[in-house]
Amino acid sequence: MNKPLMPKATAIWLIENTSLTFQQISEFCYLHELEVQGIADGDVASGMQGYDPIDNNQLTKEEIQKCEKNPSLKLQLISSSIIENLPPRKKDTKYTPISLRQEKPHAILWLIKRYSDELSDSQIAKLTGSTKNTVDAIRKGTYREAILETKSPMDVGLCTYENLENAINKTRKKISKE
Repeated sequence: MNKPLMPKATAIWLIENTSLTFQQISEFCYLHELEVQGIADGDVASGMQGYDPIDNNQLTKEEIQKCEKNPSLKLQLISSSIIENLPPRKKDTKYTPISLRQEKPHAILWLIKRYSDELSDSQIAKLTGSTKNTVDAIRKGTYREAILETKSPMDVGLCTYENLENAINKTRKKISKE
């Protein structure tokens, strides 16, 4: 299911520059028909610039003209073999909600106490979504706050049991090879 880039902005442009039906625009942009009608009325996305799907190689003029003449036809997004053949994007660093950020030092201390021999600072940092400097400071006892209690990073929600197990197994394999 390929969607157009910036669907609302594309819908704005199609409303302003074509005579397509709201249903055709909503099906192409994957928006609800009432939302498209709201855009046309100026209630939704007011002040947003339209995004030209022709200049951006998402539609052709011929496709739009053909669909304007026959309201039962659906707009077809131009398929790009380059975009479709791209490998999936690697997941970026995970987002930690504000409510969990204060739990990171406690989780780091928990991992240090239980797996200090098996996990490196970088592995602990990756599991908790922290930095190596923070892990090092907690390990040395120079962290800006005194951390007295420990909390499991799995129970807090910073990582999963599988992530911890994979990190430990990776280190064990490395040690067994040496």
